[in-house]
Amino acid sequence: MEAGCWRASVYNRMYHPRGYVRPEDGGMMAEYDSLVNHVTLWNVAVERQIRVQGPGAEDFVNFVITRDATRIPVMHARYVILCNEHGGILNDPVLLRVAEDEFWFSLSDSDLLFWLQGVNVGRRFDVDIREIDVSPVQIQGPKSVDLMADLFGPAVAELPPYGLLAGDVGGCPVIVSQTGFSGEKGYEIYLKDSTLHAETLWNTVLEAGKPHQLAVVAPAHHRRIAAGILSWGQDMDQETLPFQANLGYQVPRQKAADYIGKAALEEARRQLEAGTPPYTHQLVGLRLGGKPIEDYAPDFWLISPTHDGGPGEPVGYVTSPWFSPELGQNIAMGYVPVDFTGVGTQLWVQLPDEYSDVPGSPVAAEVVEVPFRPSVNPNQREILRQRGLDAAV
Repeated sequence: MEAGCWRASVYNRMYHPRGYVRPEDGGMMAEYDSLVNHVTLWNVAVERQIRVQGPGAEDFVNFVITRDATRIPVMHARYVILCNEHGGILNDPVLLRVAEDEFWFSLSDSDLLFWLQGVNVGRRFDVDIREIDVSPVQIQGPKSVDLMADLFGPAVAELPPYGLLAGDVGGCPVIVSQTGFSGEKGYEIYLKDSTLHAETLWNTVLEAGKPHQLAVVAPAHHRRIAAGILSWGQDMDQETLPFQANLGYQVPRQKAADYIGKAALEEARRQLEAGTPPYTHQLVGLRLGGKPIEDYAPDFWLISPTHDGGPGEPVGYVTSPWFSPELGQNIAMGYVPVDFTGVGTQLWVQLPDEYSDVPGSPVAAEVVEVPFRPSVNPNQREILRQRGLDAAV
């Protein structure tokens, strides 16, 4: 609140800051400017940390994620997904391996703690599963490396994507990762014993950020959309298969060990490759007309195949829209029928009157490649595409 937060939502049963710059002062697009040109500080304590620790930690984690946990080195992280037995996505956390026998799930918004503990009621891996007193902040933007070097020394600049580094801020123990939710250069600082040290960390970062034009902002959904980064509960949920949300690369072809959802996901891939996808809709990127969308969408706006397709004839829906200053137009992700997913497909989106060119009339949209513009920190999907691969190992 001292930093200017004027609105919040609830995420993982915690208040989640959703805006610092008021609309009359530029709103979310002013926050965007700080992110892409300078450096920003995000309060993301809502990313609760669930620790799996013990002799069976690697085997347990390997059973609940689709990727191969045995290939994650100590002091490295990975973006992972967890699925139910039908292949539906339960969560897409960053997974930190801080020791041979210790992993942290840095959560999206869901009750994953209950799921993990419930799985182990029947499986009985030799592990302890609990939430720990660790809370993260994100440092995102092109000047983030300079700020982090001031806090941790030059070694932090050599940290590879998803690498981890132990250190301290203001005398408080932390773990740093080169990760983030923006597509920009960025880091996360995971503070241990956060109920004791949160204000010390926060104020130390604020002070160190003054020479770098540090701004406190809300998590930048406008930038993550441009990077094609998904938000669980918005762009996917437990009824979504990874292949529907462009996360097929998270379903490995070489993982020998069993994991929850493996049979369903391998069958889904078989059907896809046979030309008979086991679902009707797929997530795509869209460029769309209308007036600039410069704030959070309050609803899932409908997509029609023709200009005359009114509210009674939708074929899909928008999940995450925003205005892209670099592209000079609105961009979005949304679900459309599989037959409408080809790049260049023309569609129509029913926007609210405040964003429509003509109130009551839909705006034109076109299916395009994702990400909408190159990421400074490419995500795993982008890296694999550059290598000509379709699956993580």
